Amino acid sequence: MRALAAVLLVWLAPIAAAAAGPQGRSEALRGLDARDAETRRLAAAELAEHGTMPDVPRLAKALRDSDPLVRALAERSLWQVWSRSGDTEIDALFANGVQEMSEGLGETAVRTFTRIIERKPDFAEGWNKRATVLYTLGEYQKSLADCDEVMKRNPHHFGALSGYGMIYLKLGDPGRALGYFERALAVNPNLTQVEETAQALRRLLIERRKNTT
Repeated sequence: MRALAAVLLVWLAPIAAAAAGPQGRSEALRGLDARDAETRRLAAAELAEHGTMPDVPRLAKALRDSDPLVRALAERSLWQVWSRSGDTEIDALFANGVQEMSEGLGETAVRTFTRIIERKPDFAEGWNKRATVLYTLGEYQKSLADCDEVMKRNPHHFGALSGYGMIYLKLGDPGRALGYFERALAVNPNLTQVEETAQALRRLLIERRKNTT
C-alpha cells in the first residue's frame, strides 16, 4: 500500500505541473471508460479537482478497475469530491475542523462540524467527520447516529461503512461489525486493512460457533 502511494505521488506530479488546462469534467467522465489505462488514470485524477457528487457512482465503479493506479486515483478523487460542499465558507470551516481533528482537539472539532451540519445538513462529509471525532471521544451511539445520516446522503461512503464496523467492534458485536466491513468492501475492495480485519473476524466467529456446538 505504501509503495502504491509513492507511485501515485510520483505519477501525479507531472499532471499538477502540466501547462495544459484541465480536460474538463465531461471529458474526464468519458475517459473513465477508455480502453487504455493511461487515459483512465488521467480521467480519475482530473475528477479529484472537477468531479461532483453526481459523479460518485462512476468513480465508485472505477474502484474495481483492472489497473491498480486507476483504483487508487479513483479512491483519492472520491475523498476530494466528498470534501467539497459547494460553499466556500463551509469549505473553509470544514478545513478548520479537519485541522482541529489532526491536532487532537476533539471537542472543538465536534463544535465546528456541528456548525457545518446546522448550516448545510445535506453535506454528508460534515456528518462523517463529526462521526469520526465522536468515535475517537468514545461517543459510540452518537457516532452511529451520524453514520446513519452519512449513508442517507451518500450510500457509496465506504468510510462510514467501515466506521460502523469499528464502532460495533468497540461495542462487542463482531458479527454486526463484520457485516459492515463486508459492505464497505463491496463498495471498495481495495481497503486492505478492512479486508484483514474482516478475515480475522470470520475466523473468530467460526471458532465461536465451533465452541458452542
